[in-house]
Amino acid sequence: MAKQLTIAILGAGSWGITLANYCHDLGHHVFLWEFDPQEADRMRIERQRELLLPGIRIHQDIQITAEILPAVVSVDIILLVVPSHIARSVVRQLAKMTLPEHTLIVNCAKGIENETQMRISEIVKQEMQAFDFNHYAVLSGPSHAEEVARGIPTAVVIASQSEMHASFLQHTLGSHTFRFYRSNDIAGVELGGALKNVIAIAAGICDGAGFGDNTKAALQPRGLAEIIRLGRKLGANPLTFAGLSGMGDLIVTCMSRHSRNRYLGEQIGLGRTLPEILKSMTMVAEGVRTCKSAVQMAAQHQVDMPICRQVYEILFEQKEPGQAMVDLMSREAKPEVWY
Repeated sequence: MAKQLTIAILGAGSWGITLANYCHDLGHHVFLWEFDPQEADRMRIERQRELLLPGIRIHQDIQITAEILPAVVSVDIILLVVPSHIARSVVRQLAKMTLPEHTLIVNCAKGIENETQMRISEIVKQEMQAFDFNHYAVLSGPSHAEEVARGIPTAVVIASQSEMHASFLQHTLGSHTFRFYRSNDIAGVELGGALKNVIAIAAGICDGAGFGDNTKAALQPRGLAEIIRLGRKLGANPLTFAGLSGMGDLIVTCMSRHSRNRYLGEQIGLGRTLPEILKSMTMVAEGVRTCKSAVQMAAQHQVDMPICRQVYEILFEQKEPGQAMVDLMSREAKPEVWY
């Protein structure tokens, strides 16, 4: 293998633990940062997080810490694996530190900040002005932690404005079970990874409300059309959404039993309330927050996103799923492809 690197994983949820174990298995030296000191202490002793990732143990050699500085002080790669609503606070901590000049920051989370409608790359640019943005990348695609953790073959995309660094990450982190494709479309990869969660909630609502396979099969390409329309306005390459972080991630998140966003939508379709569902979940369903951002961005950029709008009204305005479906199906007739 290539030379051993030092990799810091910031965020010890299911995806963070999975990536930590995976990078360790590749032969790298790994730090895993958990913001809660008590939880970090417990994880150091028990070497697992059963509620988030059942049956998966954290390798003994992985250093678990609640202190961010020791994790990143001499690191080669930082994998940012925190929810979008706390990404800025973590990035601000990184901005105060002197990172090695060669350090790469790879965002592995999928979300949009509600208050600003910024993607994670835009937060990094704003908060870390001394950081060379050529050293930023985003990893996204159909990659449920529960399957990657068990070595199930998975393919993702890594996007950076630096072809050299994208290629380096592709070859450094790729394996026979985890294949990396590269891209230069940071905006498209981030938007695809974030917005598909809203469509996954809609797919779950279809499941819970009993709308059937025809409905769900129509929902996915029409949801993708909405993502493409917004992505074009924000400078993304439309072809990106035909790939792993668009269509690929959309399919798995709408269909999989592992999808927390699909699950949340299903529970809504079954008649439960959003606060009740969120209180019972141990993991973050990013689509709830992203739905707010999607509706705001659609209005700001004058983009028609009717599915996202109906999901918003169901989640936050107590609209009945049946009425939302009637409203979607009764809209003015249009060509299938239009911008």
